[in-house]
Amino acid sequence: MHLFDKYFVYFDTLLWEFGNQNGSYVPIRSQKDILMKKLLKILKYVLFSVLIIVLLGYGIVYFKMKMDSKANYKLLGEEAPTLSHSGYSYRDLNKNGKMDIYENPNANIDDRVNDLVGQMNVEEKAGSMFITMIGTTPDGEPMETPVLSTEPIALMMSFVLPSNSEMIARQKMNSFNILASLEADKMAKYNNSIQKMAERTRLGIPITIATDPRHGIENNPGSGLFTPAFSKWPSSFGLAATRDTLLVREFGDIARQEYNAVGIRLALHPMADLATEPRWGRASGTFGEDAYLSAMMTKAYVLGFQGDSLDQNSVACMTKHFSGGGPQEDGEDAHFPYGKNQVYPGDNFDYHVIPFTEGAFPANTAQIMPYYGIPIGQTSEDVAFGFNKDIIQGLLRDSLNFQGVVCTDWNIISDSKVGEARAWGVEKLSPKERVKKALDAGCDQFGGENAPELIVALVNEGLIDDGRLDVSVKRIMKDKFRLGLFDNPYVDEQKATQIAGQENFRSKGKIAQAKSMVLLKNEAILPLKEGTKIYAEGMLTPKFLNNSGILVKNPEDADVILKRISTPYDERSDYFLEQFFHQGRLYYSDEEKQDILDLISQKPSIVVANLERPAILTEIAETSSALFAEFGTSDEVLVDVLFGKKSPTGKLPFELPSSWEAVKNQKEDVPYDSKDPLYPYGHGLRY
Repeated sequence: MHLFDKYFVYFDTLLWEFGNQNGSYVPIRSQKDILMKKLLKILKYVLFSVLIIVLLGYGIVYFKMKMDSKANYKLLGEEAPTLSHSGYSYRDLNKNGKMDIYENPNANIDDRVNDLVGQMNVEEKAGSMFITMIGTTPDGEPMETPVLSTEPIALMMSFVLPSNSEMIARQKMNSFNILASLEADKMAKYNNSIQKMAERTRLGIPITIATDPRHGIENNPGSGLFTPAFSKWPSSFGLAATRDTLLVREFGDIARQEYNAVGIRLALHPMADLATEPRWGRASGTFGEDAYLSAMMTKAYVLGFQGDSLDQNSVACMTKHFSGGGPQEDGEDAHFPYGKNQVYPGDNFDYHVIPFTEGAFPANTAQIMPYYGIPIGQTSEDVAFGFNKDIIQGLLRDSLNFQGVVCTDWNIISDSKVGEARAWGVEKLSPKERVKKALDAGCDQFGGENAPELIVALVNEGLIDDGRLDVSVKRIMKDKFRLGLFDNPYVDEQKATQIAGQENFRSKGKIAQAKSMVLLKNEAILPLKEGTKIYAEGMLTPKFLNNSGILVKNPEDADVILKRISTPYDERSDYFLEQFFHQGRLYYSDEEKQDILDLISQKPSIVVANLERPAILTEIAETSSALFAEFGTSDEVLVDVLFGKKSPTGKLPFELPSSWEAVKNQKEDVPYDSKDPLYPYGHGLRY
């Protein structure tokens, strides 16, 4: 009993005896009960009122969006009929009853592009020059009205994003970034639904569906979209750790098949950036800090997705972030104002271009994305890459002769509901002026934006020539033609479930997970013997240990202690997206470190560190009997490695620093330059 309640019971007893003589006393406890009942009644009415207000608000928003959706659909025409000409069929996309050159599957692609763009009006060209996120319902339908869902992404997107019909029918957009992680048949169904909507537009221009990486085992929207329907592979760090270009190309080919099965035709990856700055929050999306290793991996990755040339079986790659987004000042990411500067204290700008010149471009990457940051002191003006003519037109276009699509990173033009525009270096310009500056710099498409009216205004005001739009739109449309989208953008919904996540693909992913593991230390404890008693912490599915060993509940009963740990970071909350970016410290706090050391010092121990960034493991390495670095390895695969059923053959794609002081003293643009690293670049043991 709470002390407060004891107090009332004691005085209730005394006062009841006193007041009961004339029957006039109401016990204090009874008064308390009455008060609580009144408070609960008030609270019930308050909650009911709030619920009514929320439901009314939802109803108003739902009704408005429903009416807007109906109005948008009225802008659409009929579906495109399939007609015959000279013995073969074609889709009459503009519904004029004859075969236009752009509708002819046998015509030269450049001729098809020229014919199509010649028929497009300014609004259609402007809409094509934007790509942004698009919402889907949990059932794979176009998101037209708010969805009450337990899935946070779906719920947020339904209230934040415009409806599908708003962007397709009214804004005339035809490229979108999908965020939903549905079952394969539902993702395929969604593709077919919006392709049918696009078919009903004036010229029937098909949709290009794009995505961030989806093949990791972790769920972090800041770095990848967890998709259970697909096979599971290690991160880019892990792929680089294998040093196996054939495996990386095989990964790309499998991912290509899974993407194609559900209608995804543009990969917003790989990241050819270099992790020369160990604190950088996006380091795990790269292939490490060595330019030549990154070039090898990037080339194999793109070839896996695209093939030797882009065709109807390919998934196009938008390689990022030109000209290298890794050397962030103090490791802070350029998504945020405090991380806008990229610095080159080692005068090593050219080193960061190597993964593009030796990797992405020899593999003929279809598209390129520049990063948010400002390359301080490297060009004629300190403005971000997407606005920087010296970088896009001068280096990328003129010097390196890249002729494909250049798409900006997301939200560099307009403020959004989740933050300010990342218009670093041009903050004082208006959104319309920013669009013009990016176009003048050589960009073709704007990511994370749906504001085609800005381009229309620039043309109408004579600030941008219509011919300038043609240059970019032709590049965008050429990729659609090469991918076969104009001839058939639809997928088989039943086949999608047979292809995506098939057992053969999942098995290959598990092989890659094992190969990517880096054995940093082994004091003759590994591989473990069958029947070893293990106490484990940090595993999601420790039951797999019973496949070869015996899982025990207490450290004192164990032969070996197994501890899985993650990379430390600073938790930040100034910006919405910060929760998805693990930045700041690489050292464990005193409390975190003590918890680990107290456990692993009790018995012979194995520590498995999931490395999103190069964590400082010095004291942990000294105390443990064996130490692994892993980059996306499931518990099931880990157990096979521990017991020698699979062998770890990985090599570090970066060095592991020995101290925080060494991290602070290294140069952001220079690889493997920290003082006295705990483990050097390329370290890795075997057994």
